Amino acid sequence: MSPELIVSIIAVYFLVLIIIAYYTSRGADTETFFIANRNAPWYLVAFGMIGASISGVTFISVPGAVGADKFSYFQMVLGYLPGYAFIALVLMPLYYRLNLISIYTYLDERFGLNAYRTGAFFFLLSRTVGAAFRLFLAALVLHLGIFAPLGIPFWLNVIITIGLIWVYTFKGGIKTIIWTDTLQTFFLVSALIISVVLIASQLNLGIGELITTVQNSDYSQIFFWEMNDKKNFFKQFLAGMFIAITMTGLDQDLMQKNLSCKNLKEAQKNMFSFCVVLVFVNLLFLTLGALLYMYAQEKGIALPERSDELYPLLALKLNSFGTLAAVFFLLGITASTYASADSALASLTTSFCIDFLDFKNRKEEQRQKIKFWVHLGFSFLLFLVILIFKALNDESVINAVFKAAGYTYGPLLGLFAFGLFTRWKVRDKFVPYICLASPILCYLLNLYSADLFGGYKFGNEMLLINGGLTFLGLLALKK
Repeated sequence: MSPELIVSIIAVYFLVLIIIAYYTSRGADTETFFIANRNAPWYLVAFGMIGASISGVTFISVPGAVGADKFSYFQMVLGYLPGYAFIALVLMPLYYRLNLISIYTYLDERFGLNAYRTGAFFFLLSRTVGAAFRLFLAALVLHLGIFAPLGIPFWLNVIITIGLIWVYTFKGGIKTIIWTDTLQTFFLVSALIISVVLIASQLNLGIGELITTVQNSDYSQIFFWEMNDKKNFFKQFLAGMFIAITMTGLDQDLMQKNLSCKNLKEAQKNMFSFCVVLVFVNLLFLTLGALLYMYAQEKGIALPERSDELYPLLALKLNSFGTLAAVFFLLGITASTYASADSALASLTTSFCIDFLDFKNRKEEQRQKIKFWVHLGFSFLLFLVILIFKALNDESVINAVFKAAGYTYGPLLGLFAFGLFTRWKVRDKFVPYICLASPILCYLLNLYSADLFGGYKFGNEMLLINGGLTFLGLLALKK
C-alpha cells in the first residue's frame, strides 16, 4: 500500500476514537477515569477485553509460530478456562467485597504497606516494559510504512503514536477505553476473519474444505506428551491456567475493566462470556497460521527467517491477498496494539495514583490535577523506554528484557496465594527482598536448567516456580 493510503486509514481510525472519547468523557471525574463510575455494560467489557488481552505481538506471533509448534498453543488456551473460572469465582468476589479500585490494596489489608507497595511496583514495572515493547513494534510498522518514506525521524513517530493514545484516554480513562476497545476488538476480529476467508479463497477452499484441509494438515496437532518438550500438554495447560490467573486476575490493567461493571454478578457474566469468545478467536489465529504456511508452500514463497514476519510479508509486502486484506491487516495490528496499550496506560496511572499517592484522602480538584500529570508522566516514560529499545537494536536483548518483565508476575502470584490460602501474617518489612530474590533465582535456574536437570528446559511453567519460591519465602517470614 502507498504511504498516502496508510496515512488515510490511520487518520480516519484515530478520528473515530477521538470522537468516541469526546462523547464518553463529558462530565468525567476521577471515578470515571478509574472505574467508569461502576456503571459499564458487562457485554461491552467482555468483548473489549479480547482486544486488550491480544496485543500486536500475538496478532503476528501466534500464526507465525504454527510452523514450528503446530497448534500446541491451544493447550495453553484450554488452561485459560480454569484460570478464568478461578478469577470469576474466587478473586472477583474478594475485590467486589472490599470495594477495590486498585486490586493491590488487598495486600495492604492482608500483610501491610511494604507488601502492598511491592505488589504495585512489580505491576508498574511489568506493564511499563510490556506496553512499551508492544508500542515499539507498532511504531516500527508505522515508521516503515509511513514516516520513513516521508523523512520523519523515529522519535517523532513515537511521540505521535503515544500522543494519539494520550489524547483519547487522558480525560475519560476506563469509561472511554471500554468503548474504544469494543471498536478496536471489532476491527481485530474482522481482520482475522477476513484474512482467513481471503486466504482460503486463494487456495480454492470452501468453508467445509477449509476445516477438513486444516485438520488433515501437518500443522493441526494440538496435544504433545513428551515431558522434555516445551510443548508438553501438562506444562502448557498449567502455564495457561496460571498465566490467566496472574496476567488477568492479578493484573490491574484487565481487572480494572471488570471492576467497572455494576455488580459482581455482571462482572462474572463478563468473565465467562470473555472465555468463550477468547477460545474461538485463538482457534482462528491458529487456523490462519496453518493457512499462511500452506499458501507459502503452494506458491513457492520462501519463508522468512523469523516466523513473526510471515503474516506481514504476505499481507503487506507481497500483497498476496489483495488490497482489502492489506487494509484489514493494518487495522488488525493497529487495533490489537492500541487496545492493549491504551488500557495499560490508564491502569498505570490508576495504580500509581491509588497505590503511591494517597489519593483517597485528597479533594476531587487535587485528584484531577494529579491524575493529569501522572497520566502525562507515564506517557513520557513509555516514550523513553521505546527509545531505549530502539537504541539497543538487538532482538535478543529486547526479547530478554521483555521476558524478564514476565518474571515479575511470579511474586504477585506468591503474594496473593499466600494471602488467600493461609491465615498467617508475615514480617512485612522483609517482603520486598523475597519478591526481588524470587525472579532472580528463577532466571538463574532457567539459564542452567539443561545442565542441572539432564536436558530439561523450563517453559512457561517457570511462572509457577517463581510464585512457589515467593510463597516459601513468605512462609519463612510468617509470624
